[in-house]
Amino acid sequence: MGIGTVTKSIRSAVFLDRDGVLNRSVVRNGKPYPPASVDELEVLPGVLRSLVRLKEAGFLLIAATNQPDVARGIQQREIVEAIHVALLEMLPLDDILVCYHDDDDHCYCRKPLPGLLQEAAGRHSIDMAKSFMIGDRWRDVEAGKNAGCRTILIEYKYDERSPRALPDMTVSSIVEAVEWILRAPARQGDGS
Repeated sequence: MGIGTVTKSIRSAVFLDRDGVLNRSVVRNGKPYPPASVDELEVLPGVLRSLVRLKEAGFLLIAATNQPDVARGIQQREIVEAIHVALLEMLPLDDILVCYHDDDDHCYCRKPLPGLLQEAAGRHSIDMAKSFMIGDRWRDVEAGKNAGCRTILIEYKYDERSPRALPDMTVSSIVEAVEWILRAPARQGDGS
Protein backbone atom coordinates (compact mmCIF):
# COMPACT_ATOMS: atom_id res chain seq x y z
CA MET A 1 0.00 0.00 0.00
CA GLY A 2 1.40 3.39 -1.00
CA ILE A 3 1.97 6.41 1.21
CA GLY A 4 -1.22 8.36 1.72
CA THR A 5 -3.49 5.49 0.72
CA VAL A 6 -6.67 5.45 2.74
CA THR A 7 -8.24 2.09 3.48
CA LYS A 8 -11.97 2.01 4.15
CA SER A 9 -13.12 -0.63 6.56
CA ILE A 10 -15.81 -2.99 5.35
CA ARG A 11 -18.99 -2.59 7.39
CA SER A 12 -22.21 -4.44 8.03
CA ALA A 13 -25.51 -2.72 7.31
CA VAL A 14 -29.18 -3.09 7.91
CA PHE A 15 -31.19 -2.01 4.88
CA LEU A 16 -34.70 -0.87 5.70
CA ASP A 17 -37.66 -0.38 3.44
CA ARG A 18 -39.38 2.91 4.22
CA ASP A 19 -43.17 2.54 4.16
CA GLY A 20 -44.37 -0.20 6.51
CA VAL A 21 -40.97 -0.59 8.18
CA LEU A 22 -39.92 2.89 9.31
CA ASN A 23 -43.22 4.70 8.92
CA ARG A 24 -46.85 3.68 8.80
CA SER A 25 -48.23 2.77 5.38
CA VAL A 26 -51.67 3.94 4.43
CA VAL A 27 -53.53 0.67 3.73
CA ARG A 28 -56.52 0.77 1.38
CA ASN A 29 -58.30 -2.39 0.19
CA GLY A 30 -55.47 -4.54 1.57
CA LYS A 31 -52.74 -2.68 -0.32
CA PRO A 32 -50.12 -0.39 1.27
CA TYR A 33 -49.49 3.16 0.05
CA PRO A 34 -46.91 5.76 1.12
CA PRO A 35 -47.89 8.85 3.09
CA ALA A 36 -48.92 11.65 0.72
CA SER A 37 -47.16 14.39 2.71
CA VAL A 38 -44.92 15.12 5.67
CA ASP A 39 -48.11 15.76 7.68
CA GLU A 40 -49.16 12.11 7.07
CA LEU A 41 -45.73 10.76 8.07
CA GLU A 42 -45.93 8.66 11.24
CA VAL A 43 -42.90 6.75 12.49
CA LEU A 44 -44.01 3.31 13.66
CA PRO A 45 -43.84 2.35 17.36
CA GLY A 46 -40.50 0.88 18.40
CA VAL A 47 -38.61 2.11 15.33
CA LEU A 48 -36.43 4.74 17.01
CA ARG A 49 -35.31 2.48 19.87
CA SER A 50 -34.75 -0.43 17.47
CA LEU A 51 -32.54 1.66 15.19
CA VAL A 52 -30.57 3.00 18.15
CA ARG A 53 -29.89 -0.60 19.24
CA LEU A 54 -28.64 -1.46 15.74
CA LYS A 55 -26.38 1.62 15.68
CA GLU A 56 -24.99 0.68 19.09
CA ALA A 57 -24.22 -2.79 17.67
CA GLY A 58 -22.19 -1.15 14.89
CA PHE A 59 -24.53 -1.42 11.90
CA LEU A 60 -24.92 1.21 9.21
CA LEU A 61 -28.61 2.00 8.73
CA ILE A 62 -29.72 2.60 5.17
CA ALA A 63 -33.27 3.06 3.95
CA ALA A 64 -33.89 1.75 0.43
CA THR A 65 -37.28 2.65 -1.00
CA ASN A 66 -39.24 2.42 -4.24
CA GLN A 67 -41.32 5.55 -4.82
CA PRO A 68 -42.92 4.88 -8.23
CA ASP A 69 -45.75 7.39 -7.68
CA VAL A 70 -43.29 10.06 -8.88
CA ALA A 71 -42.93 8.33 -12.27
CA ARG A 72 -46.70 7.76 -12.34
CA GLY A 73 -47.34 11.49 -11.84
CA ILE A 74 -49.24 10.87 -8.58
CA GLN A 75 -46.58 12.33 -6.25
CA GLN A 76 -44.03 15.13 -6.50
CA ARG A 77 -40.36 14.32 -5.98
CA GLU A 78 -40.03 17.35 -3.68
CA ILE A 79 -42.61 15.89 -1.29
CA VAL A 80 -40.81 12.53 -1.19
CA GLU A 81 -37.55 14.37 -0.47
CA ALA A 82 -39.23 16.42 2.29
CA ILE A 83 -40.43 13.15 3.89
CA HIS A 84 -36.83 11.90 3.77
CA VAL A 85 -35.50 15.07 5.39
CA ALA A 86 -38.04 14.56 8.19
CA LEU A 87 -37.03 10.89 8.62
CA LEU A 88 -33.34 11.82 8.75
CA GLU A 89 -34.13 14.36 11.49
CA MET A 90 -36.16 11.82 13.53
CA LEU A 91 -34.14 8.62 13.06
CA PRO A 92 -30.43 7.68 13.17
CA LEU A 93 -30.28 6.71 9.47
CA ASP A 94 -26.97 6.95 7.62
CA ASP A 95 -28.52 7.27 4.17
CA ILE A 96 -31.75 7.00 2.19
CA LEU A 97 -31.62 5.67 -1.36
CA VAL A 98 -34.65 6.03 -3.62
CA CYS A 99 -35.87 4.56 -6.88
CA TYR A 100 -38.37 6.92 -8.49
CA HIS A 101 -39.06 4.60 -11.44
CA ASP A 102 -42.01 2.37 -12.29
CA ASP A 103 -41.82 -1.22 -13.57
CA ASP A 104 -42.10 -0.07 -17.20
CA ASP A 105 -38.83 1.87 -16.82
CA HIS A 106 -36.90 -1.44 -16.40
CA CYS A 107 -34.30 0.21 -14.18
CA TYR A 108 -31.78 -1.70 -12.09
CA CYS A 109 -32.52 0.30 -8.94
CA ARG A 110 -36.19 -0.72 -8.60
CA LYS A 111 -36.65 -3.47 -6.04
CA PRO A 112 -36.75 -6.51 -6.41
CA LEU A 113 -33.56 -5.81 -8.38
CA PRO A 114 -30.59 -5.13 -6.09
CA GLY A 115 -29.40 -1.82 -7.58
CA LEU A 116 -30.18 0.41 -4.58
CA LEU A 117 -28.50 -1.97 -2.16
CA GLN A 118 -25.47 -2.39 -4.41
CA GLU A 119 -25.18 1.39 -4.79
CA ALA A 120 -25.18 1.71 -1.01
CA ALA A 121 -22.58 -1.06 -0.71
CA GLY A 122 -20.23 0.82 -3.03
CA ARG A 123 -20.87 4.18 -1.41
CA HIS A 124 -20.42 2.94 2.18
CA SER A 125 -18.05 -0.09 1.81
CA ILE A 126 -20.67 -2.60 2.94
CA ASP A 127 -20.16 -6.35 3.16
CA MET A 128 -23.48 -7.68 1.85
CA ALA A 129 -22.91 -11.16 3.31
CA LYS A 130 -22.82 -9.60 6.80
CA SER A 131 -25.84 -7.39 6.17
CA PHE A 132 -29.62 -7.62 6.46
CA MET A 133 -32.67 -6.33 4.59
CA ILE A 134 -35.89 -5.63 6.51
CA GLY A 135 -39.01 -5.16 4.42
CA ASP A 136 -42.75 -5.59 4.46
CA ARG A 137 -43.27 -6.64 0.83
CA TRP A 138 -42.05 -9.35 -1.54
CA ARG A 139 -39.94 -6.82 -3.49
CA ASP A 140 -37.88 -6.09 -0.37
CA VAL A 141 -37.21 -9.76 0.35
CA GLU A 142 -36.18 -10.48 -3.22
CA ALA A 143 -33.98 -7.36 -3.42
CA GLY A 144 -32.18 -8.43 -0.26
CA LYS A 145 -31.71 -11.98 -1.55
CA ASN A 146 -30.54 -10.67 -4.95
CA ALA A 147 -27.96 -8.49 -3.18
CA GLY A 148 -26.69 -11.32 -0.96
CA CYS A 149 -28.19 -10.16 2.36
CA ARG A 150 -30.11 -12.07 4.96
CA THR A 151 -33.74 -11.00 4.79
CA ILE A 152 -36.54 -10.34 7.25
CA LEU A 153 -40.18 -9.88 6.27
CA ILE A 154 -42.48 -7.89 8.53
CA GLU A 155 -45.73 -9.67 7.73
CA TYR A 156 -48.81 -7.47 7.46
CA LYS A 157 -50.82 -9.88 5.26
CA TYR A 158 -51.19 -7.38 2.42
CA ASP A 159 -53.29 -8.41 -0.55
CA GLU A 160 -50.37 -9.10 -2.89
CA ARG A 161 -48.30 -11.99 -4.08
CA SER A 162 -45.90 -13.80 -1.80
CA PRO A 163 -42.14 -13.58 -2.36
CA ARG A 164 -40.60 -16.09 -4.74
CA ALA A 165 -37.59 -16.05 -2.43
CA LEU A 166 -38.49 -16.93 1.13
CA PRO A 167 -37.22 -14.58 3.84
CA ASP A 168 -34.74 -15.88 6.38
CA MET A 169 -37.15 -14.76 9.10
CA THR A 170 -40.76 -13.55 9.25
CA VAL A 171 -41.79 -11.26 12.11
CA SER A 172 -44.66 -8.96 13.07
CA SER A 173 -42.66 -5.79 13.88
CA ILE A 174 -39.31 -4.07 13.54
CA VAL A 175 -38.73 -4.77 17.24
CA GLU A 176 -38.83 -8.53 16.54
CA ALA A 177 -36.68 -8.08 13.42
CA VAL A 178 -33.97 -6.29 15.40
CA GLU A 179 -34.04 -8.92 18.15
CA TRP A 180 -33.43 -11.58 15.49
CA ILE A 181 -30.59 -9.60 13.88
CA LEU A 182 -28.84 -9.06 17.20
CA ARG A 183 -29.06 -12.79 17.98
CA ALA A 184 -28.27 -14.04 14.45
CA PRO A 185 -25.07 -16.06 14.17
CA ALA A 186 -22.32 -14.63 12.00
CA ARG A 187 -21.95 -16.13 8.55
CA GLN A 188 -19.20 -18.65 7.84
CA GLY A 189 -15.85 -17.12 6.89
CA ASP A 190 -16.43 -13.71 8.41
CA GLY A 191 -13.87 -14.14 11.17
CA SER A 192 -16.39 -13.91 14.01
